[in-house]
Amino acid sequence: MADLPFTLDQLRILRAIVSEGSFKKAADSLYVTQPAVSLQIQNLEKQLEVSLFDRGGRKAQLTEAGHLLLSYCDRILSQCHEACRALDDLHNLKGGSLVVGASQTTGTYLMPRMIGLFRQKFPDVAVQLHVHSTRRTGWSVANGQIDLAIIGGELPAELNELLQVIPYASDELALVLPVKHPLARLPELSKEDLYRLGFVCLDAQSTTRKMVDQLLARSGLDVQRLRIEMELNSLEAIKNAVQSGLGAAFLPVVSIERELTAGSLHKPSVAGLQVRRQLRLITHPARYCSRAAEAFRRDVLPVFASADSPLRQQRSAAVGAEPVATDSYLS
Repeated sequence: MADLPFTLDQLRILRAIVSEGSFKKAADSLYVTQPAVSLQIQNLEKQLEVSLFDRGGRKAQLTEAGHLLLSYCDRILSQCHEACRALDDLHNLKGGSLVVGASQTTGTYLMPRMIGLFRQKFPDVAVQLHVHSTRRTGWSVANGQIDLAIIGGELPAELNELLQVIPYASDELALVLPVKHPLARLPELSKEDLYRLGFVCLDAQSTTRKMVDQLLARSGLDVQRLRIEMELNSLEAIKNAVQSGLGAAFLPVVSIERELTAGSLHKPSVAGLQVRRQLRLITHPARYCSRAAEAFRRDVLPVFASADSPLRQQRSAAVGAEPVATDSYLS
């Protein structure tokens, strides 16, 4: 077999230049000098007899040949990482790594609890959590950068065909009021009562806000009639605003459990209104599944899953009894 016209180091450098946007930043990220990076790319172009970068602009821009090589570069490097992890798995779970992903709310409030339970069982495994949008998280799983993820949004159609998507849990969106609000004294509110409230919400352009509006509309609320008095950029800011008496809000129950327990927020019931979304577990069935990922899926995910989740049912069948959920957020 003829020698390959590139090395793994050259592919790593190519990937770094594209990721960082310049030869200098790529050199810094790889802890080498910029001349060393430039020389490797020059040698690679000479061996391939093509130009990989258009050097006319200030930013490193790939040529058509560069884009083509990059598409294979990602797959080659991904396979190398999988090979290294498979070899690591020849040992037990002393060491090794696990990379999990989640969309924003799940990653902020639920996934840390899961990782905490996993670390109790397997303290020697290094765990990384990547919290991004559903779309970005899905592509990271597809590219092998994340072992598994829990998402709440909609995946692109092409990812639905590529990834394994499993129903995981039900995520409730609850109305919360300041504890001293006049309506907090009522045993139950009607949907019409909601149109008289002033609401604190996320920015109208945020993906989460759009998802919340869609869920409310599907639940029979006229979102256009809700009076928005303030827009903030985080759930924590919204919680503080409600506690300070600045308005009402719809928030995921998982994000307000401490406040409800402490009595600093009021969660009224609303007649005929139940707002939920489906959280889903995503994995790539064609990629290598490390022993750490298998352990997380076997020992941690069923504990927090809804009773009707396939993961919970599989665990129940395996042990002969229903596992006890430790998280009040999931039903």
